[in-house]
Amino acid sequence: MKKKYNHVYQFKITLGGSKPTIWRRIQVPETYTFWDIHVAIQDVMGWSGYHLHEFEVVNPSTGLKQTIGTPDDDYGRSVLLDRRQKIADYFSMANESAYYVYDFGDAWEHEILLEKILPRVKGVEYPICLKGRRACPPEDSGGIWGYEELLDVIKNPQHEEYEEMQEWLGGEFDPEYFDVNAVNFRDPDKLLRMGFE
Repeated sequence: MKKKYNHVYQFKITLGGSKPTIWRRIQVPETYTFWDIHVAIQDVMGWSGYHLHEFEVVNPSTGLKQTIGTPDDDYGRSVLLDRRQKIADYFSMANESAYYVYDFGDAWEHEILLEKILPRVKGVEYPICLKGRRACPPEDSGGIWGYEELLDVIKNPQHEEYEEMQEWLGGEFDPEYFDVNAVNFRDPDKLLRMGFE
């Protein structure tokens, strides 16, 4: 059963280090957990979600930075479980920003900015993507530096790695292309039941 809610949070998500900037603007229910917003970011950016992730956000009750994600004892850090932490307990117009890292190897860093808290619009099914710019880098392309190298290669058909890169990409890749209507949001609860974490 879906939780009732009266407000939505509007976030702008920007991929750190991207030039020109790759970003998305989304609205999500105020009842969302950090797991839910993780899935929404994955869907809107075009990531698959099979790598580790974490958020870093100031905890308003302590004033200290808190890491939220999937706890991993190997690192010996205090990480709160994302599906037990509600975004409404952390984000407010006085505490509007956070960082999100996806894939610790490639280290895709995202800046998350709460732009507005708005009344829910009757008849609109949330989450929704309002706008965005540019394609998301392909999964496993080596972080922002690897992505820049990839773009250099595919701009130059004479490059020795051109054909190999085109094959890896599976055909044409337009770094300027983003279609807001093509965004498909998955059900975060269903993904948990399927064993995604």
